[in-house]
Amino acid sequence: MSDRDVFEYALLRVVPRVERGECFNAGVLVYCRAKSFVAARTHLDEAKLMALDPRADVAGVRAALRAVEGVCGGGEAAGQAAGDDAGRRFRWLIAPRSTVVQPGPVHTGLTADPAAETERLLDLLVR
Repeated sequence: MSDRDVFEYALLRVVPRVERGECFNAGVLVYCRAKSFVAARTHLDEAKLMALDPRADVAGVRAALRAVEGVCGGGEAAGQAAGDDAGRRFRWLIAPRSTVVQPGPVHTGLTADPAAETERLLDLLVR
Protein backbone atom coordinates (compact mmCIF):
# COMPACT_ATOMS: atom_id res chain seq x y z
CA MET A 1 0.00 0.00 0.00
CA SER A 2 1.32 3.42 -0.94
CA ASP A 3 1.77 6.22 1.55
CA ARG A 4 1.05 8.75 -1.21
CA ASP A 5 -2.32 10.10 -2.25
CA VAL A 6 -3.59 11.47 -5.54
CA PHE A 7 -3.71 15.25 -5.70
CA GLU A 8 -4.83 17.76 -8.32
CA TYR A 9 -3.37 21.16 -9.00
CA ALA A 10 -3.89 24.15 -11.26
CA LEU A 11 -1.79 27.22 -11.78
CA LEU A 12 -3.23 30.67 -11.23
CA ARG A 13 -2.38 32.92 -14.14
CA VAL A 14 -2.43 36.68 -14.31
CA VAL A 15 -3.79 37.93 -17.64
CA PRO A 16 -3.48 41.73 -17.39
CA ARG A 17 -5.15 42.41 -20.73
CA VAL A 18 -7.57 39.58 -21.46
CA GLU A 19 -7.93 40.64 -25.10
CA ARG A 20 -4.19 40.06 -25.69
CA GLY A 21 -4.03 36.67 -23.98
CA GLU A 22 -0.58 37.27 -22.47
CA CYS A 23 -0.14 35.72 -19.04
CA PHE A 24 2.26 34.60 -16.35
CA ASN A 25 1.97 32.24 -13.39
CA ALA A 26 1.20 33.86 -10.03
CA GLY A 27 0.03 30.98 -7.87
CA VAL A 28 -0.91 27.36 -7.49
CA LEU A 29 -4.08 25.63 -6.23
CA VAL A 30 -3.71 22.14 -4.74
CA TYR A 31 -6.49 19.72 -3.80
CA CYS A 32 -6.11 16.28 -2.21
CA ARG A 33 -9.44 14.54 -1.69
CA ALA A 34 -8.00 11.81 0.57
CA LYS A 35 -6.80 14.42 3.05
CA SER A 36 -9.70 16.91 2.55
CA PHE A 37 -6.97 19.39 1.69
CA VAL A 38 -7.26 22.48 -0.49
CA ALA A 39 -4.79 25.35 -0.50
CA ALA A 40 -3.53 28.14 -2.68
CA ARG A 41 -0.16 29.86 -2.50
CA THR A 42 0.54 32.94 -4.56
CA HIS A 43 3.46 35.14 -5.57
CA LEU A 44 2.92 38.22 -7.71
CA ASP A 45 5.89 39.33 -9.82
CA GLU A 46 5.08 43.02 -10.16
CA ALA A 47 7.82 43.56 -12.75
CA LYS A 48 6.20 40.98 -15.08
CA LEU A 49 2.80 42.52 -14.49
CA MET A 50 4.02 46.02 -15.33
CA ALA A 51 5.91 44.73 -18.39
CA LEU A 52 2.68 43.29 -19.79
CA ASP A 53 0.52 46.25 -18.78
CA PRO A 54 2.10 49.41 -17.32
CA ARG A 55 -1.38 50.56 -16.26
CA ALA A 56 -2.29 47.34 -14.46
CA ASP A 57 -4.09 47.56 -11.13
CA VAL A 58 -1.45 45.93 -8.91
CA ALA A 59 -3.57 46.26 -5.77
CA GLY A 60 -6.55 44.72 -7.56
CA VAL A 61 -4.52 41.74 -8.77
CA ARG A 62 -3.10 41.22 -5.26
CA ALA A 63 -6.63 41.35 -3.82
CA ALA A 64 -7.84 38.75 -6.35
CA LEU A 65 -4.97 36.42 -5.45
CA ARG A 66 -5.64 36.88 -1.72
CA ALA A 67 -9.32 36.10 -2.34
CA VAL A 68 -8.37 32.74 -3.88
CA GLU A 69 -6.24 31.94 -0.83
CA GLY A 70 -9.16 32.95 1.39
CA VAL A 71 -11.63 30.66 -0.38
CA CYS A 72 -9.19 27.77 0.02
CA GLY A 73 -8.80 28.49 3.72
CA GLY A 74 -12.53 28.36 4.34
CA GLY A 75 -14.22 30.18 7.20
CA GLU A 76 -15.30 33.80 6.89
CA ALA A 77 -12.59 34.53 4.30
CA ALA A 78 -14.30 32.07 1.94
CA GLY A 79 -17.46 34.16 1.67
CA GLN A 80 -20.34 32.19 0.15
CA ALA A 81 -18.09 29.13 -0.19
CA ALA A 82 -17.48 29.00 3.59
CA GLY A 83 -19.79 26.01 4.08
CA ASP A 84 -18.50 24.06 1.09
CA ASP A 85 -16.13 21.14 1.46
CA ALA A 86 -12.58 21.30 0.10
CA GLY A 87 -13.51 19.64 -3.20
CA ARG A 88 -16.35 22.04 -3.95
CA ARG A 89 -14.12 25.06 -3.17
CA PHE A 90 -11.40 23.69 -5.48
CA ARG A 91 -13.88 23.01 -8.31
CA TRP A 92 -15.34 26.51 -7.98
CA LEU A 93 -11.86 28.07 -8.12
CA ILE A 94 -10.76 26.12 -11.21
CA ALA A 95 -13.87 27.02 -13.22
CA PRO A 96 -12.90 28.95 -16.38
CA ARG A 97 -13.33 32.71 -16.17
CA SER A 98 -12.43 35.79 -18.18
CA THR A 99 -10.86 37.91 -15.46
CA VAL A 100 -7.36 39.14 -14.73
CA VAL A 101 -6.67 36.11 -12.48
CA GLN A 102 -7.54 32.84 -14.23
CA PRO A 103 -7.00 29.16 -13.42
CA GLY A 104 -5.00 27.01 -15.81
CA PRO A 105 -5.68 23.37 -16.68
CA VAL A 106 -5.83 20.80 -13.90
CA HIS A 107 -2.95 18.33 -13.51
CA THR A 108 -2.57 15.35 -11.18
CA GLY A 109 0.16 13.68 -9.17
CA LEU A 110 0.91 11.69 -6.04
CA THR A 111 2.02 13.15 -2.74
CA ALA A 112 2.48 12.17 0.89
CA ASP A 113 2.27 15.81 2.01
CA PRO A 114 -0.10 18.13 0.11
CA ALA A 115 1.06 21.25 2.00
CA ALA A 116 4.70 20.58 1.11
CA GLU A 117 3.64 19.82 -2.48
CA THR A 118 1.94 23.22 -2.66
CA GLU A 119 5.19 24.94 -1.67
CA ARG A 120 7.23 22.79 -4.06
CA LEU A 121 4.96 23.64 -6.99
CA LEU A 122 5.01 27.34 -6.10
CA ASP A 123 8.82 27.32 -6.14
CA LEU A 124 9.03 25.21 -9.32
CA LEU A 125 6.32 26.84 -11.45
CA VAL A 126 5.75 30.35 -10.12
CA ARG A 127 8.75 31.91 -8.42
